[in-house]
Order: sequence, then structure tokens, then C-alpha cells
Amino acid sequence: MRERLLAAEKVVSIRWRDGALHLLDQRLLPAQEHWLACTEVAQVVSAIQGMAVRGAQAIGISAAYGLVLAMRERLAEGDDWEQALEEDFLALAESRPTVANLFWALNRMRERWLRARPDEDLVAALLAEAVAIHESDREANLTMAQYGVELIRRHQGSEQIFFTHGNAGALACGGIGTALGVIRAAQLEGMVERVYADETRPWLQGSRLTAWELANEGIAVTLCADAAAAHLMKTKGITWVVVGADCIAANGDVAGKLGTYQLAVAAMHHGVRFMVVAPSTSIDLNLESGEDIPLEERYPDELLEAPGERMVAVEVISPVFDVTPADLIDAIVTERGVIERPDTAKIAQLVCRKRLH
Repeated sequence: MRERLLAAEKVVSIRWRDGALHLLDQRLLPAQEHWLACTEVAQVVSAIQGMAVRGAQAIGISAAYGLVLAMRERLAEGDDWEQALEEDFLALAESRPTVANLFWALNRMRERWLRARPDEDLVAALLAEAVAIHESDREANLTMAQYGVELIRRHQGSEQIFFTHGNAGALACGGIGTALGVIRAAQLEGMVERVYADETRPWLQGSRLTAWELANEGIAVTLCADAAAAHLMKTKGITWVVVGADCIAANGDVAGKLGTYQLAVAAMHHGVRFMVVAPSTSIDLNLESGEDIPLEERYPDELLEAPGERMVAVEVISPVFDVTPADLIDAIVTERGVIERPDTAKIAQLVCRKRLH
């Protein structure tokens, strides 16, 4: 399975090359494949805030490389570089405040520079750490895909009809994806009849990115409006909702792309299993429940503007994420193993072990 999944790696969105971070600009997909070359940390912050790069793991990986650029810039400036580097660290941390993987990656990078030897090349050391973060996410994607398929096979082994939301694929990760990684693995096992992907407004990650990824790999995908989800669960025989996550609290509550919560409610009503696929780095034990997760809001213009025209000016609320309570989740799949019916004790147990085999 692992070898076949590696062979299926076709989409890459993050590259380090010639001393620069290259990001596939996801705002232009699928019409245009344009790469942004970031040589300064401010460009990485802008790319994250501006949605050129998105997806929890991709954001964390990009931020790690961003600190490499920051270290290079600050050392070149001479004395007092440490205070300036802390400011860069903070700018990256504040770029997307809900994303647990961002803080995990940044803290891992900070730990690396703090334990550096006096004679060590700090830029080289941080680059090696960023590459390790990138590679570990790629490996985690492969492991989660295999665990997810095993879970599906245990409950329902025949061809499945999936529903997914947002984009938790290769564009959002360092490898084949989380939710879409599981679906890719299921496709290789002959377990996918069809995937329904909703549009995911207002940034249309589902229609622009997820449908593009799946169609390019020959996976049967049908695009639908966000509001069609419950109707399709009722009429199309959907068996699994598979989604990613941006943050998981200690009790198993999950912050994900806005609309995930209502999908979980609809899935519970229609007897559809609900799977969250995310690396253990998305778990923050300092957050007791979903109530403690900071939820980002975006800019009003993202809702008030449509191609070619501007909507009527009214008050706007534009949350990016919502929280799905743990009691609506059938399983959380991580690279350390699978938690069915998650709760505080199961989450703590998973975090304390290295990996299930």
C-alpha cells in the first residue's frame, strides 16, 4: 500500500529550492499554476495571511521555512538579531491563529535554534529542521491513509460513497493529504464508488482545489453546493464524511473549515459515519475543549464581492472555522493510531504513545 501511495504523489505545493521557499499560489488554481518565490520572511507571512498557501500542515511547513529565511535575514543585519527574530516568530504565529500545526512547527524551530552549539551554522541547522518537519508530514500522510482505509474496511468493506469538505489534500499538506489521502488510499483498494465535494464558500476550496485534485487522479467526483449536503446524505447513499482538521482540543472537539459542524450534525441524523483525519501535531492539550480554540474571522470583502460585482453593503460576519463536538465524531485518524468515539482519556492516551502498529 505504501509504495502505491508514493506512486500516487502527483501534487506538490511547497518546495525549497536555491535558497528560497517556493509556494504554489492556490488562489489561482485551477486556472493557473503559478509559483511564488519567497526570499524574505515577510513574503511568507503575506502568503499565509493572503491564502496563497493554506491547509494546516502546509501552513506549519511554510512557517518553518519562513523562520529559515528570517534567521538568514537577521544574522545578515548583525547585532541584536535575536529580538528581531522573535518579532518574525510572532508575525508568523499571528498569521493564522486557529491552526495548531503552525504553533507546533514554530515552537519546534525555536527549540532547535535555542539548543544550537555556539559554533553551529544557525541557518543550516534551521533548514535541516524545516526539511525534517516537511518530511515527517509526508510520512504521517502515508500512515494516516493506511489507518483510514483499515477503519473503513472494518466497518464497511465494499465500495463507499464519500463526502468531503474544504481541501485536506496534497495542496494542504506535505504529502498526499489527510482526508484526501484516505480517499486516495481507498481508491487504490477499489473502495471508492464516488466522492461528493462541496464548493466550500467563499474561497471555493472544494470546487477549485479538491475537485481538481480528485479529477486529475481519475477519482469519480461530483461537485455540489454547500447547502446540498444533507439532501445528498438522504438521497445518494453516502456512507462516510471524511474531513481534515486545523486544531483538536484535549477532549476531542475539532476546529475545522467552516461548515464542518453542520456536516457532522447532518451525518449523525442520517446515520453517516464521520471521520476526521489529522496528524497528532493538530492536537493541543492546552485547550481543554473546543470553547478554548481561538476561531479566526476573515475580511468582510470576501463575502461582499463576487466576480464582476459588489454585493449590497451590510454588516458581515465571516468566521473561517467552526468547532465540531467530539460526540458527533465517529473516529479521529492520526499517524499515531485511530481513536473511535474520541474523549479526553483517549486523546491523552494517543498523545502519550509514539505510534500504533
